[in-house]
Parts: sequence; structure tokens; C-alpha cells
Amino acid sequence: MDGADAGAAVLRLADIGFDAPTALLARYGLALRRVPDGAPIPGSYWGAPEAGIIGHEVHARGDTPVHSLLHEAGHLIVLPAERRAEVHTDATDSVEEEDATCYLQIVLADALPGVGRARLMADMDAWGYTFRLGSARAWFECDAEDARAWLLARGLLPD
Repeated sequence: MDGADAGAAVLRLADIGFDAPTALLARYGLALRRVPDGAPIPGSYWGAPEAGIIGHEVHARGDTPVHSLLHEAGHLIVLPAERRAEVHTDATDSVEEEDATCYLQIVLADALPGVGRARLMADMDAWGYTFRLGSARAWFECDAEDARAWLLARGLLPD
């Protein structure tokens, strides 16, 4: 992802606080680890300010985009518990898991006050996520049936 052009346009953890994301991740057996401002983010695949993952933990700073936090958490959520423990920085090379992660991050946005899926999809587009239909919304609404089915088959979509 290339967030350089997105600047302050995307919603960041400092905008919504850490309490709601911490509670959301805990529902999936994950811990959110707050990283001090300016410090390197452990387990960040793309580098700061992107979230990082190590085992059952998601690492983020106040300037971490909410979409990044949800994406990296989604990677851990879609993995079986035994695979989670082995994760450090890079969760998968599976197209199916990546698609499921993108779908899940959009759904999870509805669980965070002040976020919601519409805002998250706009932020994904602003940050540089690419989908063959041109936008996160078009993909989610018209081309993500495989990702949804994958998540449903594993009981991973929230009620």
C-alpha cells in the first residue's frame, strides 16, 4: 500500500482511541499492543505507520490507519490458532486468505464507533488498495462472494 498520498485523509487510531479496537480484537483472542508515537512498529510488513502482527498481537501507534489495524487483525482472525502463533510480520501468501481478510476488515469496521464500512472502504481507496472493479465498495458489493463464502464456511463472520 502507498499511504504517502493519503496523508491525514484516512481515519487513524488517534481519531477513535484504542479502547474500542482493543475490545474488538479481544473478542477474537487477539491483543492490541500500543506502540509509542514515533517508535518503530514491530511486525509491520509495510513499515510505520502500518500495523504489525506477531503471534496473537497486533501492534499499532496513534497514527496507524484504522484500515491497517483491521486488515492486520483480519489476517490473524482468518488463521487457525495453531498458525497464528507462528506469524511474524507476514501472515499469508494465500489469495483466498487475503481476499477473506479484506472482506472481514470491512465488516469489522461496523463494530467500531465512528468508523463503519463506508468510511473504511473510502479510506482503503484513498490509501491505495486496488481491486479489479476499481474500488473497495465495488469489490465488496459485486465481486467478493468467494471471500464471503470462505468466511462463512469457517464461521468467521460476526453476527
